[in-house]
Amino acid sequence: MKTISLIIIGFWIVAVLLGRVLGLYGNEVDLNSVLANPSITHWFGADDLGRDILARILRGVEVSFIVAVVVTAVTMLVGVTVGLLAGFYGGKLDKILMQITDIFLAFPGILLAIAFAAVLGPGIINLMFALCLTGWVGYARLTRGQTLSLRNRQHVLASESLGATPLRMMWRHILPLLLSVLIVEATYSLASIMIAEASLSFLGLGIQAPNASWGGMLRDAVRYMLVAPHYVLLVGASLMSLILAINLGGDYLRDKLDIASYINEK
Repeated sequence: MKTISLIIIGFWIVAVLLGRVLGLYGNEVDLNSVLANPSITHWFGADDLGRDILARILRGVEVSFIVAVVVTAVTMLVGVTVGLLAGFYGGKLDKILMQITDIFLAFPGILLAIAFAAVLGPGIINLMFALCLTGWVGYARLTRGQTLSLRNRQHVLASESLGATPLRMMWRHILPLLLSVLIVEATYSLASIMIAEASLSFLGLGIQAPNASWGGMLRDAVRYMLVAPHYVLLVGASLMSLILAINLGGDYLRDKLDIASYINEK
């Protein structure tokens, strides 16, 4: 599982870097190669405008990864902050923050992202903003639940008795114990955000032409499934392979870090 994940992720990283070095951007229109089958000239064939599918897939990987990393970082920062404050202080603050979290949880995440993306308009910045609005709640509830169990640990109480400030207790004594949980959650989040980005781009609410995105490519490819099945199959297989590799990596990290016993350790 670990080996498969590393091989697939390593392959895509090397492929993207080679594409950059070779100057493959996939925006060159060639009307003589419209929907061309895979060949020496076009290894993955060409799309409905004669653009090289492989080059556009590589650009789509890059865009998807950038969106996933930025959204994951922002949502983790917001969610962890909210969860730490709610779990550490409790009381009215906990109630208010969790009620706000429950409001966001009441709506399906992807539908709420679609609504915000439709209101804000298409584009990569608006896409990331829409995904950030719905992605932090999972981190908040996870962090809050673990913080409640860690708040009364002996080492935390000892630091409090020695005069440690709440910020220091959260930063030095609680947050480090949550890192393993958060790393695994972030790994799964990367895959979920990539799927969400592809879904929004498929609906025309994400990355806009001529920039390449996997969702946009799938939207264009389904119209030519009967005459150029390689188009949709190769794009779909590429997306599936990367998502599968990330999820396998998350499974490996979950088992390796042994989170359950680590958090519940007496």
